[in-house]
Amino acid sequence: MTDQPILLKTLLTQRHWQTYSTFCKEYDKAAKKVDPSLQGGWPSRAQLHRWLNGELKGVPYSGHCRVLEAMFPGRSVHELFTTTAVEIPAQRTDPEPARSAGPDTAACAMPQMADVTAVFSSRSAFSSAYPASSMFDDAKEINAAGLSLNILCQSYPDHQLKRLLDSGTRIRCLFLDPKGQSIRAREAEEGYTDSTLTTLTALNISMLTRLRDRLDTTSAQRLELHVYDETIRFNLIIVDRGLCVVQPYLPQARGVDSPTFVIKDDTAAEGLFPIFDQVFRDMWERSKPV
Repeated sequence: MTDQPILLKTLLTQRHWQTYSTFCKEYDKAAKKVDPSLQGGWPSRAQLHRWLNGELKGVPYSGHCRVLEAMFPGRSVHELFTTTAVEIPAQRTDPEPARSAGPDTAACAMPQMADVTAVFSSRSAFSSAYPASSMFDDAKEINAAGLSLNILCQSYPDHQLKRLLDSGTRIRCLFLDPKGQSIRAREAEEGYTDSTLTTLTALNISMLTRLRDRLDTTSAQRLELHVYDETIRFNLIIVDRGLCVVQPYLPQARGVDSPTFVIKDDTAAEGLFPIFDQVFRDMWERSKPV
């Protein structure tokens, strides 16, 4: 680790390319000009983190070096991986219009917030600021894990889900198993005695299963439904590997009453996005398909 920032980190932040997904897109644009065979060869998230935090000894392999120099014309790869205390002039951009509290909210400037961009006291407060349509309408990938996943199954119309799937969007839904022990433990904790959560979860799974059955083969393969039977800890929604919504499940409280955190991927900020992205992936690997 270095006390002064790596020049590459400074330049990425200046251009607003510091999120992993954005970096990969810009990497591919440069690779296409240099050598199309290098497209898709971007570093892993962990590798990029090491690059930006001065943990790399020497320089990356030659393919990365060629692409990085194309991304930042006039800068050698050796310069990009040196530390700098020199102020880099801000890139000239047109003034941006005022933004709403929706998904395009700018990253919080307070360093102690890392990549957390918004916090809400309840799911209903979050839903008012972030309607399902604002998160999903243009999404190319949606990963959701939780209990009943009402935001996808009850707050977003079937025909919109079908439109997404037919247009190439990949959707992965991970439900708490309505036949498992963990959902019954959660019902007892929330004070339900009539299988409310079990019934609702089974209904939502059935709704998506029927939708999948109506799709053509290619579109149906993009809708993956899994269940897991573990103590429920979080409701997670991850959109396009860049926006993450996290809601913890509190003792003896309905999910709708729990606080909600909005996180936007910012590799340079050493934030929380990679943590919850990994939580989803680990849960998915342990789950079973419906």
